[in-house]
Amino acid sequence: MRFHLIRLSISALTLIAALPALADTPSPALVDPTDTSDPIIVTATRTAEPLSRVGQSVSVIDSATLKTRQTSTVADLLRTLPGVTVARNGGIGNPTSVFIRGAESDQTAALIDGVKLNDPASPGGGFNFGNLLVGNIDRIEVLRGPSSVIWGSQAIGGVVNLITTPPSEALTINARGEYGYRGTGQIVANVAGKAGPLSASAGGGWLTTQGISAFNAARGGRERDGYRNFGANLNLNLTLTEAVSIDARGYYSDGRTDFDGFAPPSYAFGDTREFGTTKEYVGYVGGNVALFGGRFRNRIGFAYTDTVRHSYDPNGFVAETFAGNGRNQRYEYQGVVDLTKGAQATFGLEREESRFVSSSFGGPQVIGRARLDSIYGQLVVTPLAGLTLTGGVRQDDHDRFGGATSVAASGVYSPNHGATTLRASYSEGFKAPSLYQLQSEYGNQLLRPERAKGWDIGVTQRALSGMVEASATYFRRTSSDLINFVSCPAPLTGICAARPFGTYDNVSRAVAQGVELTLALRPVDALTVQGNYSYIEATNRAAGDINFGKRLQRRPSQTVNVSIDYRWPFGLNTGATVTHVGSSFDDAANRTRVQGYVLTDIRASVPLPHGAELYGRIENLFDERYEAVFQYGTPGRAAYVGIRLHY
Repeated sequence: MRFHLIRLSISALTLIAALPALADTPSPALVDPTDTSDPIIVTATRTAEPLSRVGQSVSVIDSATLKTRQTSTVADLLRTLPGVTVARNGGIGNPTSVFIRGAESDQTAALIDGVKLNDPASPGGGFNFGNLLVGNIDRIEVLRGPSSVIWGSQAIGGVVNLITTPPSEALTINARGEYGYRGTGQIVANVAGKAGPLSASAGGGWLTTQGISAFNAARGGRERDGYRNFGANLNLNLTLTEAVSIDARGYYSDGRTDFDGFAPPSYAFGDTREFGTTKEYVGYVGGNVALFGGRFRNRIGFAYTDTVRHSYDPNGFVAETFAGNGRNQRYEYQGVVDLTKGAQATFGLEREESRFVSSSFGGPQVIGRARLDSIYGQLVVTPLAGLTLTGGVRQDDHDRFGGATSVAASGVYSPNHGATTLRASYSEGFKAPSLYQLQSEYGNQLLRPERAKGWDIGVTQRALSGMVEASATYFRRTSSDLINFVSCPAPLTGICAARPFGTYDNVSRAVAQGVELTLALRPVDALTVQGNYSYIEATNRAAGDINFGKRLQRRPSQTVNVSIDYRWPFGLNTGATVTHVGSSFDDAANRTRVQGYVLTDIRASVPLPHGAELYGRIENLFDERYEAVFQYGTPGRAAYVGIRLHY
């Protein structure tokens, strides 16, 4: 029934959007693929490369799309991409997991301006997308598949790279403000420009909302769990000479969110007065030196991330229920050499020093630290027109578990100047055990890194001078030595010695495979239709496990996304997005099913005089009642209106 509903919604929206465009549709023509733009991708090879030279699967959400969609949170944008699913424990600001091609959320490497954002104080060492707002983000690149050769630990499912608004040559000012559903207000501003050798971009944002009950209202949740966030961004570049420059970047987020919990005496999930705070500090400073006429480019840098989290229960016997501080310091060198016209080498050295401190319910502090040294190299060659091959290797040395080697290779080939593009890749990924898994009261210092081997193959076909573009990709990934929490019954021997409440061990194995289909139509300049379908089969393949063969929890097998936008001749822009998420299971035993759902969002904007624009949107237009996570609430129909300024 839900599939028929989404198919009907998509058909209707397509027809409505296309009607005003049909009269202007030109006659079919043979494709002229050289007439298309070639987007520049940074995340795939850690250097700027045209998409035509990238053999891996990449999706890009550019600044125009960010503006068109009007979405406030990064997670809500990511869920519209092929191969990506999202699970949020309640409303905005609550813990949010992003799964790429069925991998664990902790196996997603999150970056902002190239700096990794993982939190060493979290149990899995991953990143919580709950506090991540669009704010002054200018571009999002999502790399699907294991990518540890370039990005190191955690890049098993893929990489999400967020790029903030860059400096500009001329002075530019961008600002927007909006208000809507349940007292939700947001203000964002950014200033960019150049003065002599210094280029700069700086901005900030503030959001507040009364929110919804994290405990689903349909199950009895009544208390609203609000959220507020303040964020800031800074990007500086100082050009000393034509060959020497200095970069400095910073990002700050300060969030407070209410959430629900398990209050006594029943300890059943329900409304509570609990809340948490999260402060994230991200910084980078580096120097760039170009030698031999720019053919040998060097970068040396220092990156710093610091995540401070606190949780409180005003009604508890201890007010502060959790305190955690996770810190990463990274020292980096990267060199890029143009060997010949068709060959480029990238290589680098990294040292990551991680530290965490945490305590629960006022108990003793748990402290852990680790060091990870890495060396990597990659070669990109174009041996003949239309063919680009990429290969690389990485060696990591962890001061706890020892070494890990990762390799990757990919190729992209177009026999007809971009009309048809074939891509294939093989890549490996690893994830170092988190400091919590190694050194907490449940820690096991004998843990090995989680490993993954994956491959994909795909084809993209363009036709009618770029008015039609379709692609299909098949992927498969095998993950081994996955770390899970295990119980420790008496007698306490082996890894359970001195661990009466359990510990962590490399006990799991998983396989994920599936298909990603995309379609983009642009029959006229004013009309854009984009759609994608993903089928992901992610299952437990740990021999002897009671859940062998079961689907991995919170991983829906099917998703469909369709977006339609039309620019009317008198300046009005209208659009809609329909998202269908199939059913999933909320537990490893596959006993608790979470039903699928369909969401429809509509939007509009109109230019005003003096660089202003009025915009508005309605999210969940048909007021779908659903759960993304069992028992947790989700927003109903919500409307927002705002204004943008650009000078």
